[in-house]
Amino acid sequence: MASKELNSTDYIEHHLTNLTYGKCPDGTWSFAEVHGKSQVAGTEASCNISEMGFWAFQVDTLFMSVLLGMGMIFFMRRVAKNASSSKPSRVQNAVEYLVTLVRDQVQDNFTADKNPLMGPLALTIFVWVFLMNLMDLIPIDLVPWIVNGFAAPNAEGGAIHYFKVLPVADINAPMGMALGVLILIHYYSIKNKGLGGFLAELTFQPYGKWMAPINVIFEIPGFYAKQLALGLRLYGNLFAGEMIFILIALFFGGFFSSVTGVLAGVAGLALNFIWAVFHILVVILQAFLFMVLTLVYLQQAHEHH
Repeated sequence: MASKELNSTDYIEHHLTNLTYGKCPDGTWSFAEVHGKSQVAGTEASCNISEMGFWAFQVDTLFMSVLLGMGMIFFMRRVAKNASSSKPSRVQNAVEYLVTLVRDQVQDNFTADKNPLMGPLALTIFVWVFLMNLMDLIPIDLVPWIVNGFAAPNAEGGAIHYFKVLPVADINAPMGMALGVLILIHYYSIKNKGLGGFLAELTFQPYGKWMAPINVIFEIPGFYAKQLALGLRLYGNLFAGEMIFILIALFFGGFFSSVTGVLAGVAGLALNFIWAVFHILVVILQAFLFMVLTLVYLQQAHEHH
């Protein structure tokens, strides 16, 4: 991939491949091999991604997630330290509006006994997911070009040949967050209802204790399907959005080669702008839905049936 010109199929495959580091069957740890070449220049790869199994880490997903999370913490802390009641700045006003918006959602969707975790949790989820979603609006070749040493991904001598900037387009990130929500749901369910009460909800409803086997068939799949859908919904929407941006980027392949290429490039610019404007709604909506549904599920974990 690093020594030949990319056709359309190669280009799409390249942009859908994560920078992966993992343990190979022979016990060695290395970056994955793609098309017979290591994903990082100057390193040797012992196996491909499919051979790494469970011990495979998507380095770009982890890096971008942690970077955006730390950036969020730094920014919020800085705004809080510089907050002024007499002369608030525009940034402070914007953050206060955001906090008020999240607080209202917590009050509307979480009506159980007061839980001091819900406000910070909702704010963290909304801002962090929003920032990760926002990466989809960055030109798809920009960050790979930067981390590749300001060279095209197919150029010789590039440092890193694969880098996906959108964490939530890797199913590990949204499903990891959904798993975190699932752990909280179990914790608060058992804490508020007791282990027996929590298990009774899954086995004695909706047809009573004498129909427990039938109840389990209905309740347990539905209970866990909600958390599964929480992660899949975010992943599906953002992966589809990224895929459309990649397909639009194919319009720019012959931008400077001919009149037809110029016309295709102009059409690509127009399509890219239209889709980006529409996708802003998706970016915000998916972060909002993830936050609200988390509050709803945790509200149910506090309720007694």
